[in-house]
Amino acid sequence: MNTIAKGILAGLAATVVLSLMMLAKAAMGLMPALDPVGMIAGMMGVSMALAWGIHFIIGAVIWGGAFALLEQHLPGGDFWVKGVVLGIGAWLIMMVAMMPMAGAGFFGMQLGIMAPVLTLVMHIVFGAVLGAVYGMLLNRGPSHST
Repeated sequence: MNTIAKGILAGLAATVVLSLMMLAKAAMGLMPALDPVGMIAGMMGVSMALAWGIHFIIGAVIWGGAFALLEQHLPGGDFWVKGVVLGIGAWLIMMVAMMPMAGAGFFGMQLGIMAPVLTLVMHIVFGAVLGAVYGMLLNRGPSHST
């Protein structure tokens, strides 16, 4: 399996974890207005089922593939740290591009201060899982990338 495929697989694992956190957040009734999949559905005019598919494509193919391509250039010695760096980058893009396009304002501030904080935490976890799984798939372990 090449590195891009490993990145996509790691991205899929990280997206599953992120999605479970999103579902847990929704089940607890925390910030119901913060619904990234619903935002995708609304922006693209697609069903929620298709929006979930797009969410998984973004997480697995785009971010997982990007991690495989960029990993050697990201700061941090451990794969999981490099993943966190990428996760924070993905969060920043979401905050300055997706949130305003979805009508939630810059950094999602129309949803309140917890929107950027909660999404940052979830993207940090996403990145950590992405990096750790990618490292394991490379048979170099979850820690050291050298």
